[in-house]
Amino acid sequence: MIVGDLLELDDLHIEVAWASPHLLDREVTGVTSTDLQDPARYLQRGELVLSGLVWWRPDEGQAAMRFANALRIAEVAALLAGEGTHGTVPAELVEACRRHGIPLLSVPTGTSFRSVTDRVYLRLWGDLQAHAEGQAALPAAARRALTQLLRAQASPDELLGRAVADLGLPGCSLTTGSGRVLATSAQPPAHGSAHAPAHGSAHGPAHAPASAAAHTPPRRAPRTAATPVPVGPPADSPFDGWLLQPHTEPGPTATALLHGLAELLAPLATRDRATATAQRQTGTRLIELLDSGADTEAEAERALALSGLPPQQRLTPVAARIDGAPATWPAAALAEALHELPAPFVAAPDGRGGAVALSPAPEDRIAETLQRVLPRLEAALTGGRRLRLGIGATVEPLAHELRAALVQARYALDVEPPGAVGRCSRITSLEALLRGVPAEITAAFRRRVLAPLIEHDRANTVSLLDTLDAFLRHSASWSRTAEALHLHVNTVHYRVKRIEELTGRSLLKLEDRLDLWAALRCTPA
Repeated sequence: MIVGDLLELDDLHIEVAWASPHLLDREVTGVTSTDLQDPARYLQRGELVLSGLVWWRPDEGQAAMRFANALRIAEVAALLAGEGTHGTVPAELVEACRRHGIPLLSVPTGTSFRSVTDRVYLRLWGDLQAHAEGQAALPAAARRALTQLLRAQASPDELLGRAVADLGLPGCSLTTGSGRVLATSAQPPAHGSAHAPAHGSAHGPAHAPASAAAHTPPRRAPRTAATPVPVGPPADSPFDGWLLQPHTEPGPTATALLHGLAELLAPLATRDRATATAQRQTGTRLIELLDSGADTEAEAERALALSGLPPQQRLTPVAARIDGAPATWPAAALAEALHELPAPFVAAPDGRGGAVALSPAPEDRIAETLQRVLPRLEAALTGGRRLRLGIGATVEPLAHELRAALVQARYALDVEPPGAVGRCSRITSLEALLRGVPAEITAAFRRRVLAPLIEHDRANTVSLLDTLDAFLRHSASWSRTAEALHLHVNTVHYRVKRIEELTGRSLLKLEDRLDLWAALRCTPA
């Protein structure tokens, strides 16, 4: 059970007073009630704390902070505050819980603590019972048959198909956290499919060669509201981890069988996680060496040879960034995206808050794939986070060329708006080039070059900025500028002269025109 499950118990009418989404995912181990000001020594890690707030007094300014600190020290799962004593949850307690990272839920006056306690322990007992049943949920004969298939290295597709047929389960798929299908009971794979993780890593060099599945389209699981069953180790990001997703809502018996099947498949997920971790470590070392400079050229090329990428093939770098996310997430997102290609790759954190990948796939193919899967990957993110992707030039597998291409890929991250994939090869204009410059730099450049015109426009109804923009857009043509602005040509002459006086630049000089044009294209602060 997790804290967020309390919000689904409609008859208790429990609501969130303060919590962030990830705090609502905290595991619950039990419940305790207290109205002590400092209950830390009586609390256990993971407990829900029920309090009627009898201890709280408006004139005791630090009482709420001390209480929340005690909960933090005890590492409780959440605080459930009753509204019966004070009519509402005090704002001081909300702030204290926010500062100490304690999920705070409000219990209305009409809901008794006894009913909350009973429902929580019923849910906890149900979880334990389901887990215990899951250990022995598979009939012995079916378990033996599926275990034999595992030992024979059968693909997950074959395992799922056999389980569905023998156990009478609804059709189901094995997916990653962001929805990439690893196996399905409904669609047997083509021979040599690169999507069968039983024969290699789901995260990189153990992929089939590029020719093995070049024409096999990515599989998609049927859309369903059925709750998936986790398989193997918990996910490190929204993109990885394995899920057993039934295609239709299962009944109680089928649910227990699915948990048993998930337990049986767990070693595959564990092995895949270990292979992916090793691959990321290799990739991290390679990226560090490429970034470090010319002194390590030979060592970088040795690391490239050990990376599992095909030798002597040109490589394309891809960069990723998710602002405000843990450092491991961009690499996981890159791995998920590049799995859609029938080619090996390495993907790893780059030590700068982002991630970099290398693949022998052509740039156009990578760009098309990234653009297609980007909406699915972003759908797995919460909190308004956006995934940015950039592609550098395809180059020879030499350290100095890859180093330059990595710089290009990182720059390309910001040349397109969120939702589009940046490509260094598409930077063919000054405007596109400027989009990759940090906003703090472009805003400062704009202010320095255009400050006199900005001040003028604030104090006057006539916009010299608009006049300058029109004049440059029409290649410094007086007549066409006048026509576009519905002005007399003499008025345009006067305004352009005023622009030159204020900025100290001559619009007869190409370099001054370029400076002013660039400043106009820069995003204002």
